[in-house]
Amino acid sequence: MFEQRGPSAPVPASLGYRMPAEWESHAATWLSWPRPDGISFPDAYEKIMPAFARMVDALADSEPVCINVWDAAHEAEVRRQLTRAGARDGHVRFFRHPAYEPWCRDHGPIFLKRSGGDEETTIVDWDYNAWGGKYPPHDLDDAVPTRIAELLGLPVYAPGMILEGGSIEVNGDGALLTTTSCLLNPNRNPSLSKETIEQRMRDYLGVRQILWLGDGIEGDDTDGHIDDITRFVSRSSVLTVVEPNDEDPNHGPLEENLHALSGMCLDDGTPLEVRQLPMPKRIDREGLRLPASYANFYIANNAVLLPVFADPADGEAEAVLAAAFPNRKIFPIDCREVIWGLGAFHCLTQQQPE
Repeated sequence: MFEQRGPSAPVPASLGYRMPAEWESHAATWLSWPRPDGISFPDAYEKIMPAFARMVDALADSEPVCINVWDAAHEAEVRRQLTRAGARDGHVRFFRHPAYEPWCRDHGPIFLKRSGGDEETTIVDWDYNAWGGKYPPHDLDDAVPTRIAELLGLPVYAPGMILEGGSIEVNGDGALLTTTSCLLNPNRNPSLSKETIEQRMRDYLGVRQILWLGDGIEGDDTDGHIDDITRFVSRSSVLTVVEPNDEDPNHGPLEENLHALSGMCLDDGTPLEVRQLPMPKRIDREGLRLPASYANFYIANNAVLLPVFADPADGEAEAVLAAAFPNRKIFPIDCREVIWGLGAFHCLTQQQPE
């Protein structure tokens, strides 16, 4: 493992690296398991375990699952929960990579690939500050990508910019979707201009085109991650959530995003095909609106993990996903407790490409 830093170091894009689309083949899915005394699920650890176990079991016929834990005691606790839930675990491996939060999408490594050469996979270690400094400490989480690179013997590139994996969405062929509300928020990179942020993503993700949307959904403490609103499902197709109730605070921002998407084209002139996903009814707990969204699904090799909420729209969301991924099995998993942590399956997972 070696680390590339500084203005003289070649950037991944110049060496032919790119971030693959999520539907491309995976070598593994990475998770960071929560702890009973963690802060993400106050007083709800036992309640979320069935969904976590179901997530692991749903991936058993798809790909290996690599779980970051603190120590041997934490690993034993995870094994106990999987066994108690009847989840298969023959595809699971554990690694001592402690993290305060379980949201591996945001603190975990971003893997890039290229064709040919001695090093076909590399890792980008973006800086991480817990969504604008909201939940200190975050030093252990920030170290996870480099620790995984050391484990796998992969080179690491450090762009010197804060970026969470949930704030970007790529089609694997040069296009990237993100939001101004998150990526341009002064709590991330106050000294960097929009143009500089765009160039860093081109250089370190191997993309050519940055497509900007506006605001995210109410209750999203990430300041508007793209993975709660709009997702690529093929090179030129996206699913985007809509809220028809014009009295709901999400109606306006999602309508604006839908309108923006309808006018977008890829850099070769291909217009985006925009398909709509419903939104579940609002979920409130302890005076907070929770960011429940069907867009927070995870695409595995043979499966799609879909968060559902015992909502009348669950079936419609499952049908939309089934149409988008006819060769993958859709696993609707109850996330009414998981969403209390303000995220779902896409937030919890990070794919390692084949």
